[in-house]
Amino acid sequence: MCGFVGFTGDADQGVLRSMTDAIAHRGPDDAQFYQEPGCALGFRRLSIIDLAGGRQPMLNEDESKVLVFNGEIYNFQTIRQDLLAAGHIFKTNADSEVILHGYEEYGPGLLNRLRGMFAFVIWDREKKELFGARDFFGIKPLYYAQMGESFLFGSEIKSFLLHPDFKKELNEKALESYLSFQYSPGPETFFKNVYKLPPAHYFLYRDGKMEITRYWLPTFQAEEGRSLEEWADDIEKVFDNSVEAHKISDVEVGSFLSSGVDSSYVACSANVDKTFTVGFDNGERYNETNYARELSELIPVKNISKVITPDEFWGNFAKIQYHMDEPLADPSAVALYFVCNTAAQHLKVVLSGEGADEIFGGYNIYKEPMEMAWYDRIPLPLRRLIGKLAGLLPARRGLNFLVRRGRPLEERFIGNAYMFTEKERRALLKAPAGAPAPEALVKPYYDMVKDKDAVTKMQFVDLNMWMVGDILLKADKMSMANSLELRVPFLDKEIMALAGRIPTKYRVNSENTKFAMRKAALRRMPEKWAGKKKLGFPVPTRVWLKEDKYYQRVKAAFQGPEAEKFFRTEALVKLLDEHKEGKRDNSRKVWTVYTFLVWYREFFVER
Repeated sequence: MCGFVGFTGDADQGVLRSMTDAIAHRGPDDAQFYQEPGCALGFRRLSIIDLAGGRQPMLNEDESKVLVFNGEIYNFQTIRQDLLAAGHIFKTNADSEVILHGYEEYGPGLLNRLRGMFAFVIWDREKKELFGARDFFGIKPLYYAQMGESFLFGSEIKSFLLHPDFKKELNEKALESYLSFQYSPGPETFFKNVYKLPPAHYFLYRDGKMEITRYWLPTFQAEEGRSLEEWADDIEKVFDNSVEAHKISDVEVGSFLSSGVDSSYVACSANVDKTFTVGFDNGERYNETNYARELSELIPVKNISKVITPDEFWGNFAKIQYHMDEPLADPSAVALYFVCNTAAQHLKVVLSGEGADEIFGGYNIYKEPMEMAWYDRIPLPLRRLIGKLAGLLPARRGLNFLVRRGRPLEERFIGNAYMFTEKERRALLKAPAGAPAPEALVKPYYDMVKDKDAVTKMQFVDLNMWMVGDILLKADKMSMANSLELRVPFLDKEIMALAGRIPTKYRVNSENTKFAMRKAALRRMPEKWAGKKKLGFPVPTRVWLKEDKYYQRVKAAFQGPEAEKFFRTEALVKLLDEHKEGKRDNSRKVWTVYTFLVWYREFFVER
């Protein structure tokens, strides 16, 4: 696991070195540079495979191409044998060299042969062109920007800020969309003219022109007629194979462990020596360390845990948003930072459970279309009217149902988080920038699965939006902030191919979510873990925001000059006060705005 940065055009080597140093946390073991007229590449390495070799930037045998690569290719040994048979000459035993020779041999066709997580760029010295690609699910990041005559690319935006051609401007449309999603959705970022390459896409850049192509798409095509036990058999077999592939390393591999089934299944299957857990000292609801310790004793494996104090949480929040590059209002990102920090004190590589919910159908909200399904048979115009009337009354559970079901799925579900509606964010912002409506951003994904059932539609939207913008962003940035490689065995092409064939009734039903996966997991662990209801990572922000110490901290931010610049501050304070007084739970909305303000201070306020 590593980090890279590069640019076209000419700049002195001091610029390249300072840009590369800005991401030293991604690779503290080594720094290397490549520069020639027209292109510069910088690389920071965290040594995992072929510790003595594998240095980058890496040149092929005739030195016509140069590679920078972040990630791991788990089937590199198989591809390497094919390339050796085709006459390629290898200088190392590193997986990175397989990408370099594989591109020579197969061109973009290489991508669908790979199994792993990756972001890489290859500079063709003869054609004077760049080829770059991002993995199937978006596990590893890849940013790019055209700034004047210079084309910048790399693992983190913060390195771009040090290039003399970079113009730092806030993209206010991103703020508007962020207020709805709690993350920055789509290819745009919070920095104007800086973009994310989408997952499963590659680009070709030459003579100032950028061409982007999608090379893979997750699919759902249910196969009826097979029993639940048969699906559990297949899940067990394919998952074990993925875990073994994800353990390929020349250094020790550990595993994260919470109280949920996903990380528990990984830990019970991986045969590692150490598991890592964090919790909060705010009662059992917010502390999973006892669950993790108990399961670790059953496996058995050593469990290393940490209890995060409120002062640690709040005291490190600004640093965490700096590492994130863009604001992310998911409080569990802070918990992830601390569990990564704990693990990094013992090893370099951990396995984690990200992706299981999106692939196997794990979120509780996926059960919503099944609840009182008869209501959806009422004509939509009548449901809309009922919903509008219900929305005029004080919010409570039954009325919230009428409001939500007064709109079709494509309007009411934009992912696991829906913070501020378009109307709410317009009322909150002083000068709305005209960002698209939330449902417009998810519409392309709904259109791809318009013939599928509601649960499948929701999963597909989350796979392409929520998982990329929230789950995998924090997984990469929080692990790399601690120089730790995080691997996600659920996010494997073979597992996705299997999960896409499982009938909806075995993914989500009235009994539970991730139904077939839980049946497979039950073969490895007791029902206490295999059947545990999905909670997410519980973080006590709603409790802290009612405590005067933290209420005052947030209120000061809401009344500060940065808030005054973008928001109607009286509306912000009203949200905060309503929460503190117990009138309604505004904690997630409050946290979304507060996170942006903390992030903005890190990147845009001179101190």
